[in-house]
Amino acid sequence: MILALDAGNTNIVLGCIEEDNTIVYEARVATDHGKTEYQYAVEFKSLLEIGGIDINKIDGAIMSSVVPPLVTILKKAVSFIAGVTPLVVGPGLKTGLNILLDNPAQLGSDQVVDAIAALNEYKPPMIIFDMGTATTVSVIDKNKNYLGGMIIPGVKISQEALTSRTSQLPKISIEAPKKIIGRNTVDCMKSGAIYANAAMVDGVVERIENELGDCATVIATGGLSGSIIPFCTRSIIVDNDLLIKGLKIVYDKNK
Repeated sequence: MILALDAGNTNIVLGCIEEDNTIVYEARVATDHGKTEYQYAVEFKSLLEIGGIDINKIDGAIMSSVVPPLVTILKKAVSFIAGVTPLVVGPGLKTGLNILLDNPAQLGSDQVVDAIAALNEYKPPMIIFDMGTATTVSVIDKNKNYLGGMIIPGVKISQEALTSRTSQLPKISIEAPKKIIGRNTVDCMKSGAIYANAAMVDGVVERIENELGDCATVIATGGLSGSIIPFCTRSIIVDNDLLIKGLKIVYDKNK
């Protein structure tokens, strides 16, 4: 069994995958820069036990991270509980992804892993939306080249900026109101958060396809994709296991 971790700015995704690529467990914990490796080890061990995972069956691990200060801490935490040192997605690891950015080293490891998993399951050209703290957009052409993409303020970041900069707007939950046209402050804010972001996704897809000169397979992943994508007019595949699948593929290429 392989233990896979993805450390994002808001959450750390923890997953267990069997050798036949079956995902047997997945959980999220809050990213906390103040925690030590021992605290993370206790938290991970508790989550795995809750999920009925036998730690002794973990014989390998891999992680990706967009939070560099946590890499060493998380590697030690995994080593404490499973007795294995995780591979870290980055320079030195084989991915098989042809990245055509001006500086390929700038591409986030989560986007690398998303792209690898998507190419393994879906037909290019493709557009991948990863909707977390930030919304990232990855574009892959019909020849499986990673062309580039976009970085957009995430839904929650936008809402937090709105409430912190305006004295009369409250914090809201990210859920759709009954109607697009809100008739009170909370419903107006919810409508903006859900429908405006859904329209953004639809519009971005249309413009990227115009630039590609081709129709694309569109995939969405990340913690907020389930809140936004159902309100898009475009047909979009929601695959929240994309990161875990991609990490397993990279692990297999490098084990």
